[in-house]
Amino acid sequence: MTFESFSYSNNIAPAQIQKTISDISQRMLTVTLRTLEADGLVSRTVYAEVPPRVEYQLTETGKTLIPHIESLVGWALEHMTGIFDSREKAGRPCE
Repeated sequence: MTFESFSYSNNIAPAQIQKTISDISQRMLTVTLRTLEADGLVSRTVYAEVPPRVEYQLTETGKTLIPHIESLVGWALEHMTGIFDSREKAGRPCE
């Protein structure tokens, strides 16, 4: 989860985020980060280096989402077995 990655670091490079999210393409990560930036949830810093370096950090507004996301993750973990059982009964087993 992108926000979870941010909650442990002030500045984070896209490559670090990509390591924490399995099966996300570079393109999808870039689109997601740019959307979060446009929404005012993350800020982007570009360093004039060779090769270019970019880092993202949560804005103050973005930081207010952390407790809500942590709560949602807790709920999901608490109900995961039931969710997986329901999917299995519906013929849509989890991979």
